[in-house]
Amino acid sequence: MTTGAPTQVVLPDEVAVVNIGLPLFADAVRDQALPVQHVDWRIPAAGDPASVAALEELYGPRADAIETANEEVLRRLNLGVPLLVDIATAESVLPGVSGQVLLHCGPRISWVDVCDPLRRSLRAATVAEGWADDVDAADRLLADGTVRLEPAYEHDVVVPMASSFGPSAPVFVVDNKEGGTRSFAPINQGPGEVAWFGRETPAAIARLVFLREVAGPMLRQVLEGTGPIDLFGLAAQGVQMGDDVHMRTQGTTSLLIRNLLPHLAALPDDGRLELARFLSGNHLFFLNLAMAAAKSVALWAEQVEGSSIVTMMCRNGTTYGVRVAGSEQLFVADAPRVADAMYYPDHGPETSAPDIGDSAILELVGLGGAAAAGSPAVAGFLGGSMSDAVAVTEEMSTICAGESSRFRLPTWNNAGTPLGVDIRRVVELDVTPKVTTGILHASSGVGQIGAGVAAAPIACFRAAVHAMAGA
Repeated sequence: MTTGAPTQVVLPDEVAVVNIGLPLFADAVRDQALPVQHVDWRIPAAGDPASVAALEELYGPRADAIETANEEVLRRLNLGVPLLVDIATAESVLPGVSGQVLLHCGPRISWVDVCDPLRRSLRAATVAEGWADDVDAADRLLADGTVRLEPAYEHDVVVPMASSFGPSAPVFVVDNKEGGTRSFAPINQGPGEVAWFGRETPAAIARLVFLREVAGPMLRQVLEGTGPIDLFGLAAQGVQMGDDVHMRTQGTTSLLIRNLLPHLAALPDDGRLELARFLSGNHLFFLNLAMAAAKSVALWAEQVEGSSIVTMMCRNGTTYGVRVAGSEQLFVADAPRVADAMYYPDHGPETSAPDIGDSAILELVGLGGAAAAGSPAVAGFLGGSMSDAVAVTEEMSTICAGESSRFRLPTWNNAGTPLGVDIRRVVELDVTPKVTTGILHASSGVGQIGAGVAAAPIACFRAAVHAMAGA
C-alpha cells in the first residue's frame, strides 16, 4: 500500500462536446457558450425488427447494385428536359379514355370510399361532360357505376387536389425527349369556386366548360406560335424568385404568361379578353404544368430496375400511394391529415379533409417541400420564420440520395434542392417526405380552407422496403 499526496486532477481549459441522442444535453452545453456537435442518432427503423432486417439486406449484400441503379435514376430525374408540346382533348391523346369514364387523383378507389371533396369534383365533371343534367343525377350515375372511375396515374396523367376530368377535357401534353416519355395534366382551374377544390356549384361546372370551350382551344393556338416550352427551365427561374413550385407558383406563372403574351395578343377577339382575365387571376396556372413535367421525368426514371428511389406519390383523400423505380406495385396507406397548417377564419383541423392530389410528385424532383428553404411564402405556413422552411428542406435532404443541379436556392448557400427520395433512408430514419399542399373542407363543399405541409405516411415506405428486400 502506497501513501502520499492525492493525485491532482487538472481540468481542461477548453471543452468540446460531441452529443449523441437526446438534444437536451447539447442544448445545455450550447447555453454555456461551449462548442458542441449534436449527432441526431435514433434507433434505426423506430426499432421495428422486420424493417431492420430488410434494411440490413438492402444496405448490405445488395447495396452496390442498388446504388448503381439509384445513380441512373438520379441522372434521369436531374437531366430530363420536359417540354410542353401540345394541348388537346383527353380522348384524342389518351388511349382508353373514352365513353363515360372519369380520371381522378390518387390510387384506385370505389365510389363508396370516395371522400366528400372528390365526390363533388366527380359530380361536377359528370355534369360538365353532359352525361347528367345536375349533380343529383350525376351522383346516381356514379353510384351505380354507369360513370366509371379510373386513377389518372394509370394513364400517365397527374391531377392536383380533388381534380377529376372526362374525355372532352383539354390536357397539357409534355414530352421528355431524352427518355422518350410523355405525360399529361389538365389545365389548372384557378382559385375560388372550382371543382378541384371540391366544389360542385354552377360556377364550378361553368369553369370546366370554359376550359373545354375557350381556354383549351385558344391556348393551343398560342402554343402553335411559341413552339415547345421548356417547363423546368421556367421552374428553375421561379425557384430563384421564391417559388417552391408547388404551394406557390406566382413567379413561375408570371414568367410563363410573359412569354405567352405576344401570342395571346394575336388571338382573335372572340374569347381573348375572357382568357386574359382567367390567366391574370390564376396564380396557380403553372402548377399543373410543373406536375406534368415532373411526371415525364419520373416515367423515365421508373424504367430503371433495382432502385430504391421513389418515383410516384399520390393521394385521393382516402388513401396514399407510393411507387418505386423499377416496380409496378403501388404501396398504399391511409391518407394523412395536414399537420403544419394555416387556416382561413372559422376553420381548423377539425374541419379539414385528409391530404389529396397527385401533386406530391413535385417533392420527388426537387420542388415543393424540397425547395421550401427558398420560399418565404412556405415559411408563412410553418410558423413565419425562414428557419422553419429551411428545416423542412434540411429534413428532406436526410432522406434523399442526391441534389438537383438545376433547382438552386439562393437562401440555402445556392445549394441544389434535395433530389431522389430513398425508401431505405425514409425507413431507417423514420422520416417521411414533407409535401406543401392546400387543404379542403372535409364535408361542407366550401372548397379550400387553408394550406400547409403534410407528412407522407411511413407505412407505405415500410411496405416498399419489405417488398424490395423480399421480406
